[in-house]
Amino acid sequence: MPTNILMPALSPTMEKGNLAKWLKKEGDTVKSGDILAEIETDKATMEYEAVDEGTLARIVVPEGTQDVAVNAVIAVLAGEGEDVKAAASSAAKAPAPAAAPKAEVKTEPQPVMKSEPPKAAAPVQTPAAAKAPDAALKPGGRVFASPLAKRLAKEAGIDLSRVAGSGPHGRVIARDIDAAKSGKGLRALGAAPTAAAGAPTIAPAMSDQQILSLYEEGSYELIPHDSMRRTIAQRLTAATQSMPTFYLTVDCDIDKLTAAREEINATAPKDKDGKPAYKLSVNDFVIKALALALQRVPEANVSWTEAAMLRHKHSDIGVAVALPFGLITPIIRQAETKSLSAISNEMRDLSTRAKGKKLKPHEYQGGTTSVSNLGMYGIKDFTAVINPPQSTILAVGVGEERAVVRGGKLKIATIMSVTLSCDHRAIDGALGAQLITAFKTLIENPVMMIV
Repeated sequence: MPTNILMPALSPTMEKGNLAKWLKKEGDTVKSGDILAEIETDKATMEYEAVDEGTLARIVVPEGTQDVAVNAVIAVLAGEGEDVKAAASSAAKAPAPAAAPKAEVKTEPQPVMKSEPPKAAAPVQTPAAAKAPDAALKPGGRVFASPLAKRLAKEAGIDLSRVAGSGPHGRVIARDIDAAKSGKGLRALGAAPTAAAGAPTIAPAMSDQQILSLYEEGSYELIPHDSMRRTIAQRLTAATQSMPTFYLTVDCDIDKLTAAREEINATAPKDKDGKPAYKLSVNDFVIKALALALQRVPEANVSWTEAAMLRHKHSDIGVAVALPFGLITPIIRQAETKSLSAISNEMRDLSTRAKGKKLKPHEYQGGTTSVSNLGMYGIKDFTAVINPPQSTILAVGVGEERAVVRGGKLKIATIMSVTLSCDHRAIDGALGAQLITAFKTLIENPVMMIV
């Protein structure tokens, strides 16, 4: 029997991927461990290794195809002794890859428009849908739901008849299943959680059609969302809606840090070509200081789950890296144990590979906290959105000369404002204050990071 090669799930959250490139062609012999293709996820481009041996009989999904569902057939492998042509002809045709939101838009009547609305992670609720949230449950028990919603409900073990639909005419869509997983949007059946009568609800967002109708046709360009932008939108929306967050800001005097950085960089050893072994940045000091601060205040080095608090043993620091198509947070693992020069070189390598989408999942997934630094853009201070399941993120502003009072006298100092965002479920105000105070002490006295 020929073997179907399926679209792999290269990360726990991956539902679709792009088949960037085939490295084998039809008729090629395949051995276990051979690289078959390059698969592009929302965060990285990864190599897909063959598990079985045989001959690549047929490529079902051509390279360059986007939004291929996980477990979809992408190729057929003929085993040893099998007829390659027969294996190729017997291969099931893969369904045409298409973004689920686009399919949902097509299944319901929409206002006539000359411009196609951009793709989105999930259709937004319309006023009509808001008026009839139970319309998805028809007489006879039939539930109207999108194919993606049905699949997600089946995987999560959720009864579709209990889910209140927010799509057109009350149709159950993907975001309703996501809400149902957390107990939201479920109809009262037995002991199922219910919404309190008269409880306030979130106003429905504007639909694509409503937004486009506000602008003159031809005055804009529609740029479809790529998988990374969709994922960023979904995760940050979920974070802001489900995570009670408070913010703590302090000003740090970094004159000592600046002097130490200049001296360390000036004395860095050089290779035969005159290239220094390392070049420290202010961000390297920030990463180290935050890592050590979490070790000094271990109660803040946590992640919230509904069942228990995860208290992490090490400080794994994610660092936001801006990309043309979004952002990613590669992680410096066990940063509290590493020297400033090691952090600097590792961060430079991670950043370079992140921009080429060459990171592996374990290099950007997890982490116990994150750093977002916009100082290089001249931003004085800002607040950053926490990246779940982390409980904190540190927003770092520019270091600038400001007038300060020391011992009753006015002087000029280099001040850097930082703001710590905290998940109030896991970290209370006093605990957050202890953490940012520990960071301030370390960043203002960089010698403490070395001893």
